[in-house]
Amino acid sequence: MAARILLVRHGKTEWSSSGRHTGRTDVPLLDEGRRDARLLGERFNSAPWHGLPGVEVRTSPMGRARETCEIAGFGDRAAEWDALREWDYGEYEGRTTKDIREETGTDWYIWRDGVPGGETPVEVAARADSVVEWARSADRDVLLFAHGHILRVIGARWLGYETSFGGCLSLSPASFSVLGWAYGAPAVGRWNDTGHLD
Repeated sequence: MAARILLVRHGKTEWSSSGRHTGRTDVPLLDEGRRDARLLGERFNSAPWHGLPGVEVRTSPMGRARETCEIAGFGDRAAEWDALREWDYGEYEGRTTKDIREETGTDWYIWRDGVPGGETPVEVAARADSVVEWARSADRDVLLFAHGHILRVIGARWLGYETSFGGCLSLSPASFSVLGWAYGAPAVGRWNDTGHLD
């Protein structure tokens, strides 16, 4: 069996709900985010996933991702990995896109313009590439708990695209995605699946 990456974006936080860029700031989950993580865990324990036996689990060290992982039932199987930290937004940490555009007088777009004082798209891609390389290194599935932008970059890099393609891959809190293969080529198996929250 060729390796797949199963991706989970952490549950809602106050900052994610308001559109504030949350990189290195450790904002806790909201009660709604904890509830959604429980619902995700229930889904993973049901068919066809059956608890994902044999899957290798990694999580961002940030509290919002670790807590989502724990509530979903994978905390005892997860190893923390710095490569899964969110994009370092530098001077734009805690800011919304609307505020940044008003201040700069531009149509700022992170996927095109990057951030001052933070990580460049090339640096984020290098981290994502290390995750993709690791995931493909053995015949087993991997389950990652992390953040919206880094997971979107991992999706882009899995498919062989530049970092900017992540801008086309919207990802909701507590969503579930699968990157796999079709006819021997990297493919999206499912993306931004929030059926467990309906």
